[in-house]
Amino acid sequence: MWYFCLVILTPARAFYIMNIRNIAIIAHVDHGKTTLVDALLKQSEAFKLKGDAAQSLIMDSNAIERERGITIFSKNASIRYHDVKINIVDTPGHADFGGEVERIMRMVDGVLLVVDAKEGPMPQTKFVLRKAIQAGHSAIVVVNKIDKPDARPAWALERTYDLFIELGATDEQIEFPVIYASAMQGKAGTEADLAAMTSVQPLFESIVKYFPAPAVDASKPLQMLTVNLVYDNYKGKIAVGRLYAGTLRKGAQVAHIDRKGNIKKVQLSSVMLFDGLARIEVDEATAGEIVAIAGIPDISIGETIADVANPIPLPIIAIDEPTIKMTFGVNTSPVSGKEGQYCTSRNLKERLEHELETDVALAVSPTDSADKWVVAGRGELHLAILIEKMRREGYELEVSKPEVIFKEEEKKVMEPIELVSIEVPEQFSGTVIEIMGKRLGLMKDMRVDRNVAFLDFAVPTRGLIGIRNKFLTATKGTGIFNTIFLGYEPFKGPLEAGARGSLISSETGTSTAYSMMNVQGRGTLFIVPATPVYAGMIVGENAKAEDLTVNVCKAKELTNFRTTIVGVGEHMDVPHIMGLEDALDYISDDELVEITPKNIRLRKKLLTEADRRRVRKG
Repeated sequence: MWYFCLVILTPARAFYIMNIRNIAIIAHVDHGKTTLVDALLKQSEAFKLKGDAAQSLIMDSNAIERERGITIFSKNASIRYHDVKINIVDTPGHADFGGEVERIMRMVDGVLLVVDAKEGPMPQTKFVLRKAIQAGHSAIVVVNKIDKPDARPAWALERTYDLFIELGATDEQIEFPVIYASAMQGKAGTEADLAAMTSVQPLFESIVKYFPAPAVDASKPLQMLTVNLVYDNYKGKIAVGRLYAGTLRKGAQVAHIDRKGNIKKVQLSSVMLFDGLARIEVDEATAGEIVAIAGIPDISIGETIADVANPIPLPIIAIDEPTIKMTFGVNTSPVSGKEGQYCTSRNLKERLEHELETDVALAVSPTDSADKWVVAGRGELHLAILIEKMRREGYELEVSKPEVIFKEEEKKVMEPIELVSIEVPEQFSGTVIEIMGKRLGLMKDMRVDRNVAFLDFAVPTRGLIGIRNKFLTATKGTGIFNTIFLGYEPFKGPLEAGARGSLISSETGTSTAYSMMNVQGRGTLFIVPATPVYAGMIVGENAKAEDLTVNVCKAKELTNFRTTIVGVGEHMDVPHIMGLEDALDYISDDELVEITPKNIRLRKKLLTEADRRRVRKG
């Protein structure tokens, strides 16, 4: 596909590619960013939907993204408005994937900031907007969801102005254009009047009018910065990035400059541009474009593709350090190999190595055991997403309790600190403050608006492990909990240990309603009747702060007659079925989560009571 290109030569020898706009869309989780991209795609010229793509959330093509309602993986798309090609990057909105947001800022020339008309700018909006402002980008603010019954667009816009000022934006950046929208209805306008809106054309016009075209220095040789990595079964590792100068040609030899400055000559097997949601093969790509290249198996994020004769590296992109680690191991439970397709240490090792090719925020280290690896990531959600992907691909594994990664600087122990932003009904604010205080949380800010309390705390990352379930229970499911990584600070002292005990199955067999009704008085059960269990498997939480071995497989003995009426009034409590993140939050140091394609089970590391007793005695 060919695009007409108009260039203007300035005294500084910078060419501006007038028919291209490179933009990113940033927003807080669930503010409608991906839905807005859908509307732009559907209403762009020459974009056709095929099959299932006609449904909503086109950019959230991953099944996990659709289920969770969040963007996890950064994606590229291209749309056409008249004679202008608009390259769009849909960025993650969760803090665990914030490293991608920072890198994307190096690839674009402007950002669409999507703000919920009811909630206004939220914590992760602040995080990603700071990166855009520091990069010098201009913004178009899209006040979305004005069709909500309780929308307050004027208030949301006022809060957005305050946020720009707080983040140190320049006068030019603060004078941003404003678009009001209902992304779900595919409408936008310059006024908050939904009845007067017909399409998203006003947003297209603003993108072309207010965002600058890519500037290209004609005096520089070939330079491309790798910002993202994807994997293709046929092409191998594909690097995506901004082409700052020069021309990339299919089959050409280029210089690959790695993060250490080593230069290697390589040949490109493929050069691709984005057209709609697809990557299309081209013979060459010119400066200013967002391109994808293949043929360099060891390329990583932040590295430069340069001219062979004159290789000049671009500034390296910093990669976020992992803050949470877990041990991944081969499933060793009695039901190992019965529910998964990939169960061996070789399978797990190859899968983790494959993930490292595209996820640079992940780190994998061997252990003393050939069947276990320490896997480190940016947060619990980051690692939980990896586990869920592996589970759906047919892998069996067992994982340990998440642990915080400490550092040592100048003989001081340093630990990661998170900024926790909480939105909760005012009546629960005292309870939340008490919970965060026990987790060594230091309150940074508190305000109340419309009987809703907004609380900010600086909390050690280790204090947040296992807190979400307690938070949701304490706020009766009404609280909103968001975190952003702040950095490393000196160790804050020991945490108050929360006492908790588990109900552990003493038998291998199938659970029965009869035995479970007898056990449920001891605490909360995690299983339903007719569940296969094994000795050492955790079947519930004990009401007391100690582990208790129980028999959930005992069957009721049947006789030919009854002397009294029994069973009247007996009932089963609704069990608490553990999801993956619930299980990771729940387990203690001596427990594991067993993950298979069909089930998530909790178990003790040592399955027999005799072994556990021997360890307790030392």
